[in-house]
Amino acid sequence: MKVIAGLGNPGREYAQTKHNVGFLMVDALAAHLGVTEWREKYDALIARARIGSEAVLLVKPQTYMNESGRAIAPLMNFYKLAADDLIVAHDDMDIPVGSIRIRKKGSSGGHNGIKSILAHLGDEHFARIRIGIGRPLPGWTVVNHVLAPFPPEDAAKVSEAIRYLVPAIECVVTEDVDKAMNRYNPKKEKKRKSKEHVGTAAEPSQAEEVSR
Repeated sequence: MKVIAGLGNPGREYAQTKHNVGFLMVDALAAHLGVTEWREKYDALIARARIGSEAVLLVKPQTYMNESGRAIAPLMNFYKLAADDLIVAHDDMDIPVGSIRIRKKGSSGGHNGIKSILAHLGDEHFARIRIGIGRPLPGWTVVNHVLAPFPPEDAAKVSEAIRYLVPAIECVVTEDVDKAMNRYNPKKEKKRKSKEHVGTAAEPSQAEEVSR
């Protein structure tokens, strides 16, 4: 079994905020898999599904972002799963809006939801599905930024990123995270030797995250 967790904050007031793209990702995956029934367990909403021959558990922690690990770790223990059976989708301020990055393991990079999961699991070897929300506007705090909804043009980019990631997550489950990284992560273009500058598709760092 694989656990696919999307991070966010519960409640209608947060439903369409930037910090909730993890929830939106899991909801999109649930719709793709035909999942309609959710139930509560260990401070989370969970739903069972299958991807290929693999059983999966879709998870939306209901603990607020900063306590995500308090919901996820008990589920991992209950089903006797290892850290590498976990896939976590979350927002990322350090890559442009609508960009994506799949990561095999690593530190929290300042993301409080990931920091909580690391603290409760004691193991960094779980896959991350990072969805770019961009940096705050001038004069905005991080809290203002992550708890605000996307403007329409950015919402369209994020929706497209989520659609793109559905088969990527299926690839993580049916093959492995390395295959998914190679297949779906943006490729950096090499700079041409001419004076023309060719940019990169995405940036690989991770930003500080704040929620209530």
